[in-house]
Amino acid sequence: MMHIARGALRTGIGVRNSVTRTMGSLSAKMAEYRKMWKPSEPKDWTVQYQERCIPLSTNQLVEHLSEEFHSSNQMEKQAFLSFVKHLEVSLLQPYHSILQELQVLYDPINPDRDALLEPAGLSDSEKLSREKEVLERLQPVLDQGNFNVLSEDALAYALIVHHPQDGVQVHVNLDKYEYIRYWALGQRLGPLALLMSPKPQDSWFSRSPRTPPERQDMRFFKRVIVAARPKNSHMVLKCFKDIPLEGLEQLLPLVKVRTSSIDRTLINTMLLVSGGIVFVNVGMVVLTDLKIGTSVLLFLFAGFMTFRTWKMFAQRRKAHSLELAHMLYYRSTSNNSELLGALTLRAQEEHAKEVILAHSFMKQLDIPCDGDKIDPEITLKIKKEVESWLQSKAGFQITFSAERALENLNRKEESTSSSKEHAVLMHN
Repeated sequence: MMHIARGALRTGIGVRNSVTRTMGSLSAKMAEYRKMWKPSEPKDWTVQYQERCIPLSTNQLVEHLSEEFHSSNQMEKQAFLSFVKHLEVSLLQPYHSILQELQVLYDPINPDRDALLEPAGLSDSEKLSREKEVLERLQPVLDQGNFNVLSEDALAYALIVHHPQDGVQVHVNLDKYEYIRYWALGQRLGPLALLMSPKPQDSWFSRSPRTPPERQDMRFFKRVIVAARPKNSHMVLKCFKDIPLEGLEQLLPLVKVRTSSIDRTLINTMLLVSGGIVFVNVGMVVLTDLKIGTSVLLFLFAGFMTFRTWKMFAQRRKAHSLELAHMLYYRSTSNNSELLGALTLRAQEEHAKEVILAHSFMKQLDIPCDGDKIDPEITLKIKKEVESWLQSKAGFQITFSAERALENLNRKEESTSSSKEHAVLMHN
């Protein structure tokens, strides 16, 4: 059964170039977006990002398909359920072997390993080479898991553009990173509910930022994977949920929270107005009654306003840092070695769902699965039928990898036929 998953996890063209790209090209992309006037999405976004993740669990998919396509008689339904069970069993060993290979490759650079005897130390260049090899071997798993590689356009857009309702903003210094890579799936457009976080208290010197209870019309992803390596450090491999496109930079290590231009304008305006009122109403009285010199009064007033400004900006930055920490805490799903297992399991599940869909629609359209190469017209027909069916269930467009699903289905049928022939020979 090993070739079933091996054939599915084909390494994409240009993976090495995409992994080893430098920060210089990203800086050039960022310069292009700085010149744009209020861009709403990355360039050619609908072409670069196509949602391929099937938004139904395997059990939900089997339930819907059995009711709609395999409910004419009990025998047909049992045959379908038997096919699903055999498929899931046949994928266990291949994907388990793939996970073991990834873990063996990743273990020497795993920052979370707890082995009693540490392996021989690797130099920084050797670690960097091993990290890139892990990412190259991981790319086919991510592709089968229906993750999209986020392009430099998307990353440059996220680093430059901020959503109007995004209270926390961070500064990213690209010179501190060897590489930055993002993958995402489950794009959604709509309100994004905020997670629980402690409410900052107001004080006389500062006012806590007011954030709406939910952010409207945000483009966000159900899952985002980030692989980033700060210089002279190790690779950070993490997965997050419900992350806005404009907030991707918040997931990077070594970022600094900064005050947005809107907040700075509001704070400075409020300080100037309140300071002017205080100086006119109080300063003149103090100047005449206490006989204090004008220069001394101005000096004291300037010191007071400087302290109040510093206090307000520090309080605002502290509140934003706390909000960022809570976001990273509540939306983090897995990291490092544990993430390898989660990604392999997702690839296995997406593999099974694609094959189940291909099998059901081949039966529905009365197309025989004889192991030969599928005609392109049949592939296109199945692709359209499956995408239409998924859109009716999910409510949005999903791109179905029909060619890959049919290839995996053919491998499954060939493997089943070989197993039956082997069993007959052993019996004879």
